Amino acid sequence: VIKCKAAVMWEANKPFSIEEVEVAPPKAHEVRIKIVATGICRSDDHVITGGLVMPFPIILGHEAAGVVESVGEGVTSIKPGDKVIPLFVPQCGECNSCLSTKGNLCHKNDIGSGAGLMPDGTTRFTCKGKAIHHFIGTSTFTEYTVVHESAVAKIDSAAPLEKVCLIGCGFSTGYGAAVQTAKVEPGSTCAIFGLGGVGLSVVMGCKAAGASRIIAVDINSNKFSKAKELGATDCVNPKDFKKPIHEVLIEMTGYGVDYSFEVIGRTETMAAALACCQYNYGISVIVGVPPAAQKITFDPMLLFTGRTWKGSVFGGWKSKDSVPKLVADYMKKKFVLDPLITHTLPFTKINEGFDLLRTGK
Repeated sequence: VIKCKAAVMWEANKPFSIEEVEVAPPKAHEVRIKIVATGICRSDDHVITGGLVMPFPIILGHEAAGVVESVGEGVTSIKPGDKVIPLFVPQCGECNSCLSTKGNLCHKNDIGSGAGLMPDGTTRFTCKGKAIHHFIGTSTFTEYTVVHESAVAKIDSAAPLEKVCLIGCGFSTGYGAAVQTAKVEPGSTCAIFGLGGVGLSVVMGCKAAGASRIIAVDINSNKFSKAKELGATDCVNPKDFKKPIHEVLIEMTGYGVDYSFEVIGRTETMAAALACCQYNYGISVIVGVPPAAQKITFDPMLLFTGRTWKGSVFGGWKSKDSVPKLVADYMKKKFVLDPLITHTLPFTKINEGFDLLRTGK
């Protein structure tokens, strides 16, 4: 058992508490990782506010990179000392999503069920004598974590962990939504709703795919300069208009955009993103985590005319196969990650990090 520091969330809508936790050794087909760097993602905050329902107490965090400390029985693909990225979408290689070329959401994921446990139904964390839940099979807001072998990717030993941790969620999720899920084509027009780290990664994906017009939409105009730096051709603040934003985008493009992306997690913007894409062959992708217990009401004529509405988890990438390749592409300078890093804080200042997230900084 390893004793280390972790940021424990004891209950909803409270700050993180830095505690000493006990991390059990890995069981068969499990890997214990020393976390070196972790990003803060809005999905972690959704758990705190109740938008994404998970059991408490819990150790959140799912976008990270680290070094393998030890492995359980039967683990052959990974050894102590390897640099790795934990995968919140595992890849078991056996379920029908893993076996299909069309899917990537492995059945072993814990996003939908929200059990907060390892695949065997138990936890590896205890604090003050209490069992602490895992978060989507990763739990990276701790100095050590345990993940299943299907939920970890070995990466280039030369990769800078404090940068490539973003490939564990934000960058891959956004970039893949454009190049994998939507399959944006050269010369096309795109609209991206929400310019956080994931939204900016969608902008990068649309640019890499050769889109001729990339319209960035956010109610925070401070985000526009970075969006332009990464490839946005137009920036639009819905607050500047009296009319609904989808009408503004249709006027700007003539017929609506070829591809739209909702990267916030709000039902109103999901509906607007659908409405702003071309009425017959437009494709709209939901990337932001939808809020719990909310429903969307929309005119089915929007789909009848031919539009496609789809979702994308982890950018559509098959995680174990794709993460090492994405890290290799980063090392070959095929894309940048630095513009997505706004602040670097010590672990004990995690609450300040979340304040920065919530204020759009």
